[in-house]
Order: sequence, then C-alpha cells, then structure tokens
Amino acid sequence: MNLHKDSGEISVIIDVSYTSADGFKEFIENEQCQFIESLAVEGLKKFEWYVAEEENTATLIEVFNNAESFKELATKAIGTPVNLKFREIATFENMTILGNISDEMKEGLSEMGPKIKTFKAGLN
Repeated sequence: MNLHKDSGEISVIIDVSYTSADGFKEFIENEQCQFIESLAVEGLKKFEWYVAEEENTATLIEVFNNAESFKELATKAIGTPVNLKFREIATFENMTILGNISDEMKEGLSEMGPKIKTFKAGLN
C-alpha cells in the first residue's frame, strides 16, 4: 500500500428516492445495469446499487480508475433513453464526488450540485 499517494481513482456516490420499489428495482436490475455494462467503459471498476426498501431510497456507488473514465461514462450515458427513464422514476437527492475532476466536468455537473472532495491523505 502507498501512504499519502493519490491513486487518481474517482468515486461517485449518488443518493436517490423513488415511489415504486418494484419498478425501481426492476429498472436497475434489468435495464440500467445492462446498459452501463454495454457502454464498455474500460476504467469503470464498480457500479453498485444499495437499496433501503423500507425508506424508498437508494445509493449508487461508482468507482473509476481515473477522471477520464468518469467523463467517458457520463458523456455516453447522459441524455440516453435509459438515463431519461431513470430521471422519471427516481428523485435525485445528493451527489458526492471523491477525487480530482476537471473544471469542464464540474461545470457539466453543476446543475446536480455535487459535493466535490479531493484527496488529501491515506493508504491505497
């Protein structure tokens, strides 16, 4: 492990709420995840949903090798029918980005109001 060396990885945490648990789970399991896989973004390490069914909330965790991989996925996914459907069935609550992203990406994501936190110290 390396002490205090930024690996360059980007982690994105997105919290959403939804009204129909069955519809939401059906969508993420049978449409969204397959779509993201089909995009074949080489630097995508994780795309994982965690659901609190009793609260109708969910958290998506995405981990990328680097900022370019994050940008590639965002560019390929935004505005697609799958992305638009997601926006219809889920309410965006919060986005946190861990890592260094470009000013262009910050501007492109500004309407979502992400909290961006850059690496300072740790082990990886």
